[in-house]
Amino acid sequence: MAGDMTTNITYGILLLSLGGAAWFMLKKAKANKEAIMAENAPKVAGDDTLEGGAKDPEQFDEPDDAALDEMGDLLGLDDEED
Repeated sequence: MAGDMTTNITYGILLLSLGGAAWFMLKKAKANKEAIMAENAPKVAGDDTLEGGAKDPEQFDEPDDAALDEMGDLLGLDDEED
């Protein structure tokens, strides 16, 4: 009788340990899956932050003569004047 009680208690402890280990593994697997999904989620425009910028942004307000000449060449404005 005493042997059966000890065996039942041992099986109970092992069953609780197995349940705890299974719960821990499922919890960890779920956390890992969520982390991987977050890392590999599609990138959405505007969600990322871009650092830096132009040192002198005012230089782009008015084009210089070289830029105007290059734009004229690209548009073929010199060809029409002939």
